[in-house]
Amino acid sequence: VLDYAPEDAKAIDPLMGWTGSGDMKGQLRLSFPDREAAVAYARKHGIPFQVFDPKRRAFVLRQNGYGDNFASQRRVPWSH
Repeated sequence: VLDYAPEDAKAIDPLMGWTGSGDMKGQLRLSFPDREAAVAYARKHGIPFQVFDPKRRAFVLRQNGYGDNFASQRRVPWSH
């Protein structure tokens, strides 16, 4: 994924309180099949880049979690 670094700080709209920016590149997100393709694209188009490894999230499976309330093999119907 190629994300552009923001060029302008986001401003708060005084009427609605929404945040916005005139930086159109901040809305672009390009996806590539692998890291080498992204680096080649950035070099070809003269885009300065930094490569970051994605953060891995640990898969958490809780015993008797919230989803177990709705399991089809539940012996006792769930009630409030």
